[in-house]
Order: sequence, then structure tokens, then C-alpha cells
Amino acid sequence: MSFSVWAPLHERVQVRVDGQDHEMTAGQGGWWHSDAEGRAGADYAFVLDGEPLPDPRSLWQPNGVHEASRVYDHGAFRWTDDGWTGRALPGAVIYELHIGTFTPGGTFDAAIERLDHLVDLGITHVEVMPVNSFDGTAGWGYDGVLWGAVHEPYGGPDGFKRFVDACHARGLAVLLDVVYNHLGPSGAYLDRFGPYFAGSNEWGPGLNLDGEGADEVRRYVIDNALGWLRDFHVDGLRLDAVHALVDRSALHVLEQLAAEVDALATALRRPLSLIAESDLNDARLVTAREAGGYGLTAQWADDLHHALHVALSGETHGYYPDFEGELATTLRRVFLHAGTWSSFRGRTHGRPVDTARVPGYRFLAYLQNHDQVGNRAVGDRLSATVSRAKLAVGAAVVFCSPYTPMVFMGEEWAASTPWQFFASFPDPELAEAVRTGRRREFGRHGWGESEVPDPMDPETARRSTLRWDEVDQEGHRELLELYRALIALRRARPELSDPRLDRFRVEQDGPVLVLHRGGLRVACNFGGAAEVRLDGEAAEVLLASAEVVPAGRSLHLPAESFAVVQLSGSHPTSVSRSASS
Repeated sequence: MSFSVWAPLHERVQVRVDGQDHEMTAGQGGWWHSDAEGRAGADYAFVLDGEPLPDPRSLWQPNGVHEASRVYDHGAFRWTDDGWTGRALPGAVIYELHIGTFTPGGTFDAAIERLDHLVDLGITHVEVMPVNSFDGTAGWGYDGVLWGAVHEPYGGPDGFKRFVDACHARGLAVLLDVVYNHLGPSGAYLDRFGPYFAGSNEWGPGLNLDGEGADEVRRYVIDNALGWLRDFHVDGLRLDAVHALVDRSALHVLEQLAAEVDALATALRRPLSLIAESDLNDARLVTAREAGGYGLTAQWADDLHHALHVALSGETHGYYPDFEGELATTLRRVFLHAGTWSSFRGRTHGRPVDTARVPGYRFLAYLQNHDQVGNRAVGDRLSATVSRAKLAVGAAVVFCSPYTPMVFMGEEWAASTPWQFFASFPDPELAEAVRTGRRREFGRHGWGESEVPDPMDPETARRSTLRWDEVDQEGHRELLELYRALIALRRARPELSDPRLDRFRVEQDGPVLVLHRGGLRVACNFGGAAEVRLDGEAAEVLLASAEVVPAGRSLHLPAESFAVVQLSGSHPTSVSRSASS
């Protein structure tokens, strides 16, 4: 291969290949080029002002983010997924996992050994937390600094390709979490090459998306995204915290990205998804470009999580007070804060979703995710404080709603392991700054600083690793079976996955919530035993978490239980009959 790098701020650039320096030639637009031979496996770095730095577009960093890059040949990998035609997002059930803690092995190859569990569960899409290179060995992945290079301790680029290939062989689509809103605190050398940075946010330096030199910076982001989808055969991207992307251009970088991803999907002849994490409560992100939106496929819906969390746990601190008693309202309209007052923000927030036009599958619903667990002081899961029976009720709401369900790894069996914040920065000063900052942050929110686990202690990551021996244990096995049954029922009965929000009704009477799903009623009891009055005769109980006996229009629901009931006079759709035959 030949070498190229964008370095408009420099008058001289060299490339060091296997220890030998070669002069580079200045080209158009601040690009430098060299015909020096770079065979696959050769180590190289760009020399700026006498200092060798890794390639900003590196595909392989075998020795860490501060060392030389290594030439990687995409064509050398032998894929076996030629028959893979992809999976569209409508009808999906997503599973979020972190490679380092999904298995004790903490590698792509170790994760492959557990993929059959996901298939058996009924998962369609595996969402992998960031695998880009970051400083250290263990971490969440959101402190990445070389976005195109796969983290070597997980198995490097070939390891990730083996994982994607194995997923496709099992019918699983792969979504990759990517971070374009900031760079990590160690190894972020982009600003040495050119005007990549503009301002900062709470996590680190932000990108220059609309200032001088922004065209190449935007290209850097979009080329990275396309590379994952094209070269690693990934089926979609989860875009971290897009509200932190500062872009005042007429064409927002997200809209530009969506258009280019659509074009790539056409060329590859398989669907590609873009799923945003956004704090904006603005459906414009997932509105089609033809209708004036950005054209992203979907977005996480934290308001749904918050309302469910309060209903299940009773917690009303932090940002939860607004959501107390608002589960039905939030389920009906996706965003509780929809041009309404948000007490923890101290201002009006969000805008309403047009439920007649925007389908529910464009919003992800979940009981837990890496943020909502890991950003608690001790990383405690819902299962640490909420009964198994109540967890089942929450799962019924998620899987029987018109939204796209997402499961956080281990949730399906009420994993006893916490999921805590951990990192492994080698620099002792940076490590201490992260440790101290984490404790102070939680101290301000009422937790004792001594309660916060040390993120730099290797034991914190080990403690957060799933224990697969729990899957068959009493108390865990039963919840797993219920998750399987809920996902199977959602697949068998199209009424439950119907994404049309204007056909979705929710009634709430105290702790009892009833979802209207075509001719089905999903009765969910978050409190003590209750009598539920239905709007029709109950013909059959399709699934229940406790002993439920319907009597005409009445249904006795034991405490903390749910039941999916078919009403008399309603019949399965033709699709449903076919699925059950």
C-alpha cells in the first residue's frame, strides 16, 4: 500500500515504515502522500516535527494507541457470509453486550461461544459496545482515540471479523456502538495533524464539524462509519450521544451520514441501520429526509426507561421524580418531556412525536442498558433491588409494546453481577484523576465516596463479568424461560410488534396497566393483587407470569404479575396463524 495523511498545518511530513523514514509529498487540500512500500503487517507512523505518531485512520494498533500503526489488509480475511442479506430493524429484538465482560475470556472468540444462547433467546440484533482502540486493556470503550482500529486485547480486526461472521452464520445482525462526539483523554493526537478539534464537552475534546477545515473532519467521521459497515460487514451503528455533536451547518453531519449510508446499503444490497442515542427528545432525528428529518433509523428512548424504572423500583431521586406515575403517558407518546417542563433540566424540553406518522419501531425500549446500570454508583442492576416477579412485569411491557425491545446482557436471567464503571489508564496521574473525579461526582449525588468502586482496580472489571453458571440456577432459570416465551409470543402474534402508535392504547388504574394490542390485552400489575376489568370477554390467556383465571370481562391478577389475554371475537391475523401452524 501507499501512504496518505491529512496534515494541513505542517510544511514537512515523513512516514516511518519498519523503522525507516521516507519523505512525503504535499498534495491538494493539505494531504500528504508517499509511495513507500507498505506490505501487510508492516509497522508505520507519520513523523511530525520529529515525533512519530499513529495514523489517524489506522486499522490496527497491536501495541496500543501511543505506538506505531500496522498495515492491515482487508482482502486477506476469508468471509463465509456471502449469503447474508441482512436484517431490517422493524421487528427486531436487540441485545446489548460488552465484549470484555460478556464472558470471562473477554474476547471476540470467547463471545462467539455464547452466541447460541442469544439465538435460543430469540435475539435478532447484537449491539456491541465500542471496540475501537483506547488506552489500557480494560474499559467501556467510550474513551477511544483511534476509531478505525479494533481494540487488540479483544482480538484485533480479524477477531472482530470472526465475531461478525459467526453472528451472520446464526442469523444475527451486528450493530456497533461508535463514538463521534469526543475523544478519550489519552492518545488523542488528531489535533497534531490538523484542525480536528473545536471546543469540548463533559467527556473530552469535540470535533470541528462546521469551522475552517471541517470538510475533512466530517469526511473522517463518515468514512469511519462506512468502513465498519462495508469492510467489517457490520449491519448498523449505534451513534453515541449525538446531542453533543455541535454542527451549525445547513446539512447536519447526521443527515449527511444517513444519506451516504443509504447509498452504501443500496450498493451492498442489504439494510443498514443508524440508531442514535440522543437527549434532545426530538423525533426529527428519525424522521425521513423526504419529510425534513435527518433520516436515521431509530433512537434510544430514555424517557420510556425512566418511567418503567420508577414504576418498578419506586426510586424518585435524580431525574426520576418527573416520571413518577407517568408510565402510561410516556408509553402513549414516547417522550414524557415533549415541549413540557423538565424539572431536572430546569426548562421546557423536547417536542411531541407525531404518532400518526412516526412508527414505534424507531424508538428503542429497555429496562436496563449500560448507561442506566453502569452510571449508578455501585453499578447495581434492577435485579439487586426489584423482585423477579416485578422484573417479569417490566419485561412484559417492553416486549408487548410497539417499540423495538432491547435487552442488556445478563438481564434475561437477572444476573447477580453488577456492571460497574472501569478503566485501565497506564498513566498514574490520569488514573488518579479519573478515580477521584468519579468519587466526587457520586458524592455530589448523595452516595458516600467510599461506596464507589475504584474504576482502576482490575477487580472492578472482573466483578462486572457475567457468570454463565447462573443461567441454569433456580431463580435465574425461570426468568430466562419467561423472556424466551415473551419474545416468542411477540414473534408469533403480530399484534404485539405492530409499530403503529396511533393504534396503541394504554390504560392505567393505580398499579395496573393494560396495553391494547389489537385483539390482545396485556394486563400488568405492579402492585398487590387486583381485579382488572377488560373491555371484552376474555377467551384465552396466552401467557402469564402467575396463575390467572379469567371470568368474563374480569381478570384476577395476583400481586406483581402480568397476563396476555385474547378477547372473544378477536382472531389471530393470517400472519399469526401461519406462524403458529
